[in-house]
Amino acid sequence: MDYSQITDDLFIGTMPMPEDYDHLRELGVRLVINMRFTSRPHPDLHPEALNFLWLRTIDSPFFLIPLYKLIKGTHTALEIIQNGGKVYSHCAKGRHRSVAMGAAILIAQGHTPDAAMRLIKQQRPISDPDIFYIRGRIFQFSRKWPAGSMK
Repeated sequence: MDYSQITDDLFIGTMPMPEDYDHLRELGVRLVINMRFTSRPHPDLHPEALNFLWLRTIDSPFFLIPLYKLIKGTHTALEIIQNGGKVYSHCAKGRHRSVAMGAAILIAQGHTPDAAMRLIKQQRPISDPDIFYIRGRIFQFSRKWPAGSMK
């Protein structure tokens, strides 16, 4: 598992395997947001199982990430964060879809889209939020997200 800590409560990376779950728990992660289309989350059989949210998306300029999925992921992440947990967002390589989800969470926490993308790039150099179809989704989310909404 290749990941980067973006803030105290947000991590972005590649898809974790079951053998990575104990490490995620040690980090304080309580929610794993899976942005992959065909790879469902592996079950967590631990008594204190991680929460998983599978938001099936395709990494393609022809199939943009639906805004309702970014909104759903953000609402779920904020609830976990407000209750003291941390969030791990992933896609196949931790470069595009997971970055869009991470940026949406940061925007909901008060960052501007540019500041969110800059922070993610600084903390995860492999990320590419500037690719046109991801950048467009991030800015579209920022226009749709209710100002000050923490629901």
